[in-house]
Amino acid sequence: MRKGVLEFCILSILSNDDAYVSDIIKRLKDAQLIVVEGTLYPLLNRLKNAGLLNYRWEESSSGPPRKYYGLTEQGTLALMELSASWTSLVNAVSQLQTPNTQKS
Repeated sequence: MRKGVLEFCILSILSNDDAYVSDIIKRLKDAQLIVVEGTLYPLLNRLKNAGLLNYRWEESSSGPPRKYYGLTEQGTLALMELSASWTSLVNAVSQLQTPNTQKS
């Protein structure tokens, strides 16, 4: 479940703007989702190979060039599908948490 949620979170972060890996990690950490680079890089690579992400290299004033990830058109569509699935899941779980007022 966590893997799917991380994919959703990464696509959500990248829906706003392209981001460098350390920026993605910071956004996840700010949301209290602790992820290390060793977990993130394979996931980003898998999303890129699936056609959901692309990347570009950008020169850095403080070191080597940085790889910035962004959503592809297919990634945007996948994000919309994941968002709809997430909403359905949240609604289903919420219904389970609500006391059942109908008794047999």
